[in-house]
Amino acid sequence: MEQRDWTDGHVERWKPVLPELDPEVEGAVTRMKKLSVHLRRVREQSLVDFDLDRQEFDTLHKLAGRGGTAAPSELAADLDLAPASVTGRLDAVERRGFVRRTPSTTDRRRVDVMLTDEGRSTWLGAMAFLGHEEERLLGVLDPDERALLNDMLRRIMVVAEDRGGAAWD
Repeated sequence: MEQRDWTDGHVERWKPVLPELDPEVEGAVTRMKKLSVHLRRVREQSLVDFDLDRQEFDTLHKLAGRGGTAAPSELAADLDLAPASVTGRLDAVERRGFVRRTPSTTDRRRVDVMLTDEGRSTWLGAMAFLGHEEERLLGVLDPDERALLNDMLRRIMVVAEDRGGAAWD
């Protein structure tokens, strides 16, 4: 017999109330929501464990995603923030020793923001914490099943994004 989860009971409770309810759709959507909440909690715990607030992590994450060096304007675009807001964020992470600002070697008017070793280490630690949980959860699937799940979710996201939904990062 297949194992049951919380969502199975949820669907059973709602089926008599909403007879037209498709249990497969409700089950899949509810499970995606619950997994999202679970992973968000794990991410928040990793921030606590690494003494980061969400803004600091996001700033380090976007900077790491650019190879560890970026202009403040690039980070502003990546974070979808006004340049003044990025300046405040950079001040905070620079005070903590996670980044340093240096004059650009290619444009005297520009400043480059560089991830420090401590910033990279802290970001990697927080990422690893979440990555371990993602691996634990998806580890119940074999590689072919993970590829199939990924493909199916991609197909769903293409439809979601096509209806005016935003691409999330």
